[in-house]
Amino acid sequence: MNLKLSLIALAAASAFAAPAAFGANPELKLPNFSHLRGVASESTDITIDGFLLRIAKKFAKPEMETDPQGRAALELIQDIKSVRVRNFTFDSDNAYSRADIENVRKQLRAPGWSSLVTVHKRGDDGEDVDVYVCMENDKVTGLAVIAAERREFTIVNIVGSIDLAKVSQLGGEFGIPELEEDESVESKTSENL
Repeated sequence: MNLKLSLIALAAASAFAAPAAFGANPELKLPNFSHLRGVASESTDITIDGFLLRIAKKFAKPEMETDPQGRAALELIQDIKSVRVRNFTFDSDNAYSRADIENVRKQLRAPGWSSLVTVHKRGDDGEDVDVYVCMENDKVTGLAVIAAERREFTIVNIVGSIDLAKVSQLGGEFGIPELEEDESVESKTSENL
């Protein structure tokens, strides 16, 4: 998956995100995908919310406060209420149905959700990447990323107040790809759209 593209798009989109309807639900209803666990060569199911998220913030805080990148990460996650990631990798092409992903995409057409970036790449290494934000009163209250290839798909749903500009500042840390210094976010985003 081209997560670098997704993160670049998030940073660039913070300047263009438009306010949406009041009361939109930023938490998606993700399928459990139990029918795919048996055929996937690898699956990842991450859900961090409520008590677990509060504990993680509490224990991470003392260590992260002493590091500039750590402080940036703390600021980024301070108002996050939940993070959910579903990732499946398969040994063969088209082992999953696009209908599984389409059920999630339908929720992103609801009032309050805005599409920021849609990238569709054809060919052998075809990839679809969609990035959406949920807005309420000019604030981002949720984020969704759907990235799909023939042998892999990933769905990410983050609920909470998110400062999209801060995401790019964490490049190279915590598994977030580092942006090259000689290229601006705007030029990278326009090249890939």
